[in-house]
Amino acid sequence: MADGTVLSAAVSLPADANGNRVQDRLPTLVTLTGYNKNLPGNTPVSAFLGRHGYAEVLVDVRGTGSSGGDWDMFGPVEQADYRPILDWVAAQPFCDGNIGLYGESLLGITAALAASKQHPAVKTAFLKVPMADAYRDIVFAGGQTSLSFIPAWFLLVMGGSALNPETLADPITGLPRTVGQLRHALTRQEVPFLLKALLGDDDTVYDNAFWSSRSPIEHAAQITVPTFILGGLQDIFQRGEPLLYEAIQQHGEAKLLIGPWTHTKLGAGLPADGVPALEHIALQWFDHYLRGLDTGADRLPNVTQYVQGFDHYVSSEDWPHPRATARRLYLRGDQRLTEDAPGAAETSRTTIQYPLGGLCSASTVQWTAGLAGNLPLPCLTDNRFAETLELQYQTDPMAEDIYVNGPILATLWVSTTARDAGLSVRVDDVSEAGIQPLTSGLQMLSARAVDDARSRRLDGELLQPWLSYTSASADHVEAGEIVPVSVEIFPTSALIRAGHRLRISIGSSDFPRGLPPAPLLLASAAGALTVHSDGEHRSSLVLPVVPTDALTLPR
Repeated sequence: MADGTVLSAAVSLPADANGNRVQDRLPTLVTLTGYNKNLPGNTPVSAFLGRHGYAEVLVDVRGTGSSGGDWDMFGPVEQADYRPILDWVAAQPFCDGNIGLYGESLLGITAALAASKQHPAVKTAFLKVPMADAYRDIVFAGGQTSLSFIPAWFLLVMGGSALNPETLADPITGLPRTVGQLRHALTRQEVPFLLKALLGDDDTVYDNAFWSSRSPIEHAAQITVPTFILGGLQDIFQRGEPLLYEAIQQHGEAKLLIGPWTHTKLGAGLPADGVPALEHIALQWFDHYLRGLDTGADRLPNVTQYVQGFDHYVSSEDWPHPRATARRLYLRGDQRLTEDAPGAAETSRTTIQYPLGGLCSASTVQWTAGLAGNLPLPCLTDNRFAETLELQYQTDPMAEDIYVNGPILATLWVSTTARDAGLSVRVDDVSEAGIQPLTSGLQMLSARAVDDARSRRLDGELLQPWLSYTSASADHVEAGEIVPVSVEIFPTSALIRAGHRLRISIGSSDFPRGLPPAPLLLASAAGALTVHSDGEHRSSLVLPVVPTDALTLPR
């Protein structure tokens, strides 16, 4: 790199029928990783694509694996490396000058950021479960520290560097590098960052330039190459994947596929409903945009989503769904959700505030990237245990099928006996067969300020609030003060069948998805949370409802 830092890359090239390296110049897939390319299973990224004639280059980003320097965690220093890396790849004798960016999770995030650098050799990008907004999607969703994600992510990066096989092969060079990486993690970045997040350091726990510079959605206007985005209804980046698609689509070509997956179960159940296996989709995409073959990739539906309850994949022209309309349901004192507004005399309902709600729930599976789903615990697929102490509101049995597609908003009028509180809102499909968790939202009262200019409305109704999350906008409540709070419930696609009920459960926490930083945790400790639903305080839910005749299977 320009500052003398040396980065390490692995190159994988196809072989011919005799096992000899193909000598042709080839379209090349570039992946930028923070998880150490030399660990078993990391090279090549896709043997399937390699067998179909693609060269693959896997690069340890600065400060990880066998690369020198200090890890910048998607920051400006790391991003400044992307274009020189692409220059180097394009100049190699195995590269035909056509580069595709390819990666999953962290590797999908770096691919998105690299695509925004507009290198002339980059012709396309294939992003599997990337985040869009570092702050709101995952790290401080709702203003709470993500205790399931941040430590695990840091441990993966640190562990990948510490267990580097190259260190054993060449200890004279490798050992000082590995020691330097761990020293940086322990004293300057990962561990100090986590401690600051838990202790409530303002520069860490509030949204600012640090987070926006690392958020692909803030660079989306510069992503002009055709981009495929893969997401999951229970993925840790559930919120951001459709938002990133939407932002890229405004300036270029993009496709979106969302399946019924957690972060670590991508592609399960495919092929289905005309949707191929993921590697076949990637091959179709790269053959079209890197080889110039007419594979029909440009004619794929713009959006393909799995619909829970319908249990099929459905395509549409765009996201949000262009036929969606806003439907408001009011919380009633008798625990119902109705289209009729509450009367003046209806009662409020109260629950206790405690930080470990949701400890065993569908949320636990989602926010541990699907890993907790391997435990044989019924409470991980049925929210009844987690909702025991929560306030529940549900509709009467549906008279007809209702198709919900997009983000959901809960506007709750609440008060607390403490100086702050968390608000967890779970959305379930309830039938005689059981309870199907759909989606959820999490929000601190003190972080309730909304930036209207960046918020989404549907039919004039607020649907997806853009919470400010700045230090200047933080506003604690007084004990007993009744305030409205907009809780962003992450997007879903679900068919609520006739005879089923839609239920929301409101509590004060969703652990380990989030834990308030220490000052907010103390301010919200041992309180009682009250949800008001009367004529003056009309707590409600806004749903994006799509006509059921839109439920046609992909062609």
